[in-house]
Amino acid sequence: MALIETEAALHEAHRDNHTHRDVSGGWLRPAVFGAMDGLVSNLALMSGVAGGAVERQTIVLTGLAGLAAGAFSMAAGEYTSVASQRELVEAELDVERRELRKHPKDEEAELAALYEARGVEPGLARQVASQLSRDPEQALEIHAREELGIDPSDLPSPLVAAGSSFGAFALGALLPVLPYLLGATQLWPAVLLALLGLFLCGAVVARVTARTWWYSGLRQLALGAAAAGVTYALGGFFGTAVG
Repeated sequence: MALIETEAALHEAHRDNHTHRDVSGGWLRPAVFGAMDGLVSNLALMSGVAGGAVERQTIVLTGLAGLAAGAFSMAAGEYTSVASQRELVEAELDVERRELRKHPKDEEAELAALYEARGVEPGLARQVASQLSRDPEQALEIHAREELGIDPSDLPSPLVAAGSSFGAFALGALLPVLPYLLGATQLWPAVLLALLGLFLCGAVVARVTARTWWYSGLRQLALGAAAAGVTYALGGFFGTAVG
């Protein structure tokens, strides 16, 4: 009796602890990376303009223009990319659907061969393939997973991708502009707020990587600081040259 209870407890502990990170990223990856893109690009843009010793109004206008242009560009690019990918996947699914309709036995044998290649005994592989092929939609889903590596019922939405990219980029790009909108007259508050945002974004990225939160945060902070520093120096150089 004690042995049964011990095994049950171990099974329960295994079930509770046997979890994995979201390796595909889900919504978290594009949202965080979109925000970081907005942060780095707009911080670098504003730093470059500020390096040219221009007026505060010009820096604010540059930041807002960078926010709008970048967000719309990201949304349009993401929509086109995901829509094209979805159309390609749907075209391949149509090909597979036609093959299942015209050559069901060949497709069944192909599925059995896939299972055999994974170590299933030939007889059992044919039996499993035959049973799974009875439902055409189920057969299509299995062939899509095995041959194309996709889930027909879980295709990405271009509108969702575009909307999330737009929102994430705009939120990230807003941080460097925010201190100026609240009355700041110098660049350093914008830089500090943007670098803090980059550190937090990097720390969140650690949820989908094997790195520690502080390492990911510091890495992203360093990259953002380097981009801002280089563009500030270039802005100062070109501002002097043009002036």
